[in-house]
Formats: sequence, structure tokens, C-alpha cells
Amino acid sequence: MRLLIVEDEKRLALSLAKGLTAEGYAVDVVHDGTEGLHRASEGAYDLVILDIMLPGMNGYRVCAALRAAGHDVPILMLTAKDGEYDEAEGLDTGADDYLTKPFSYVVLVARVKALLRRRGPAGGASPVHTVGDLKVDTAARRVFLAEDEITLTTKEFSVLEQLVMRAGEVVSKSDILEHVWDFAYDGDPNIVEVYISTLRRKLGPALIKTVRGAGYRLEARP
Repeated sequence: MRLLIVEDEKRLALSLAKGLTAEGYAVDVVHDGTEGLHRASEGAYDLVILDIMLPGMNGYRVCAALRAAGHDVPILMLTAKDGEYDEAEGLDTGADDYLTKPFSYVVLVARVKALLRRRGPAGGASPVHTVGDLKVDTAARRVFLAEDEITLTTKEFSVLEQLVMRAGEVVSKSDILEHVWDFAYDGDPNIVEVYISTLRRKLGPALIKTVRGAGYRLEARP
């Protein structure tokens, strides 16, 4: 899943990004409200972590503008302020949750996971996806093939997650790059092929089909 952090405290933003990347998310970071609104409007994000006190445009205005434009991405607001009025204002503009600085990183991760679960795939569908003998639990981040649990690295799971969420459809290499790596990734796009090859080795070669010139499709083994 892909997250956007809009936070002008650069050390905090980068620390959060590092931690959330280790949790298996692709994370983009911007440091002002105007750029945050642009990025959130244009990018396919699963959640936005939005500071209130931002240069250019404050978090309230960013949140209100996203909701007015019809974007329903979950928004977790952060602020150094404390008080019922600030929380009410944030939620009134369309934020889904609110966290006051200083906060525990463990609490932030729990809030992020809760918001993502609440939104859920296809508006609240089960987080367990079954394709033939393959079962993927995107909430618990566990993978089973028949009765055997398969151990995957964080990136391997994230690539598989993109395929299983759209099982039967063709998922392009650029879609996988966009959701599993961040927008700043400028390495070899063939890195996707490396992970697909590893997944085939662990899950069997028949599950992931290559569609020439289009991408990859996850389908049940014959």
C-alpha cells in the first residue's frame, strides 16, 4: 500500500517514512501543504498522514480541498496543538483520525493499520484473498499455499499483494512500481521482474502469468 506523509518537520517526516517503509508500505514525503494537495490529488494513495501547521497551505485547507474534490482517501491528521477545538475542526474538514504530537510511533502505526482496515478492499471486503490453492491475508500479512505457510520478505509480499488484490486482471509493471516503491525511485524498473521471479520460485511458476507488453496476471493453477 502507498502512503503520503505531508509534514514540514523534515526529521520527523523522514523518521516516519523510514519506519513505515520497514512495515511494508511505499511512502512518499512532501514538506508543504500546496505540494501535499497536488500530490494527494494526483497520486493513487491508500492513506495520507497530514500535519496541520504547514507552510503554503495548512492541513485543514488541504483536507477540506481533497474532500471537496471528491477524494475519499483516509486522512490521519497530526498536530503539535492540543485541545478539543482543534480536533473537532480537523474532523469537521473530513479527516478520519487525529493524533497529537508528541505521539508514540507504535500508536501511529496502529492508527494507520486501523484506518486501512476500516477502508478495506472493495469497501470492507475480507482481507483474506483466495486464488486456487493460494491464500493471502493482507491484514495479517501471511501467505499460505495449500496447507503450507510461505515466508515472504516485505517487498515480496507487497508485490504479491498488488497482484492478489486484482486477481485475474493484468497488473502493469508501472502500477507495481508506483504502489510498492515510492515516487522517488529511479533505479532499474526491471526490479519488478526480479521479485516476480522470486515469487514464482516460492509459489510455483504457474500462478503468475506474464502478459507480453502489458504486465502480470495472478490466476489459479490449472
